[in-house]
Amino acid sequence: MDLALYDSDFGYYARAAQRSGRAGDFFTSVDVGPLFGELLEVQLVQMAGLLAGNDESGSFDLVEAGGGNGRLSADILRTAQQRHPGFYHSVRLHLVEASEAARKAQRPALGNVVERLASSGPSLPESFEGVLIANELLDAMPVHQVVMRDEGLREMYVAAPPQGQGDALPGARLRLVEGPLSTPALEHYLDRLGVTLEPGWRVEINLRAVDWIRQAARRLRRGFLILIDYGHEARELYSPTHSAGTLTSFNRHRSSGPEETVVDQPQWLHCPGEQDLTAHVDFTSVREAAEAEGLTTLGFLDQTYLLMGLLDGLPDPQSAIRNPQFKTLMLPGGIGSTHKVLLLGKGVGTPALRGCSFRVRVT
Repeated sequence: MDLALYDSDFGYYARAAQRSGRAGDFFTSVDVGPLFGELLEVQLVQMAGLLAGNDESGSFDLVEAGGGNGRLSADILRTAQQRHPGFYHSVRLHLVEASEAARKAQRPALGNVVERLASSGPSLPESFEGVLIANELLDAMPVHQVVMRDEGLREMYVAAPPQGQGDALPGARLRLVEGPLSTPALEHYLDRLGVTLEPGWRVEINLRAVDWIRQAARRLRRGFLILIDYGHEARELYSPTHSAGTLTSFNRHRSSGPEETVVDQPQWLHCPGEQDLTAHVDFTSVREAAEAEGLTTLGFLDQTYLLMGLLDGLPDPQSAIRNPQFKTLMLPGGIGSTHKVLLLGKGVGTPALRGCSFRVRVT
């Protein structure tokens, strides 16, 4: 999964500046239009005020992890430039993106707000104070896939086909094989959650996401984290509902689940580097890792409820409600309910955030 997505020569994300949108393989909230960024700006302005207190002269670090070509940050900053110029001029934007192609596209995408760009690179800033946003980042981090057998937990590995068979089956050069666990951390992960898998259940474990949130928590001196992604609490993710796993591919706006196969291989293993791969996030483990590093959970809710809470911060909420973009963001069963939002704080107490003012609920 790491190679298929991020290899510098063949990786799906590495080879293009943008993979989402009408011409891509999947839609994100950013692809719906600038309204998503306009609503998030409302929350960021409040957070900046909470950090500044009576001192409004300081700088505010806005870190977007997995920022792609910078479109979301551009939408946020253009809104701030028009509605909250003081906040706009305080922002130091840091775009964190693994793809060199996407990083090269950031300045053109930012356009007239590029002056706020302080840094662009593949790693988080060493230290920052402000807000870190990660929109659909954790679900694209490489996962381990494990399966429970009568004799215990086993891991799934990708292997080449038997000698002489690779060319006979185009597209079937890779296959899955079971083997012993690559690290005891996988079993410890499930034990810590109190998860018991039944024989035959196949699930994903995202050790990378836990490592990432720990690093982010340590580098944040003071401020907030906004994590938006597909995912569930561990009790739901590791349950009969998802006992076939959640590892999924996206190609030309078609999602292929774990049960779909091509030439006796799972669809997600077909054509590596040519399609998106994603697995649902275990928000329980992410939250617990963040709290162990000193962060405080301020809210966990559906994206729909976050955006409803931010609506009153717009100059004309009714106009936004009539906007087709808003309807798409709120569509039942769509982006609004499948995406969850985890709000975390460090050194800020437990403020009542605007985004939590409508309802704090996960469906």
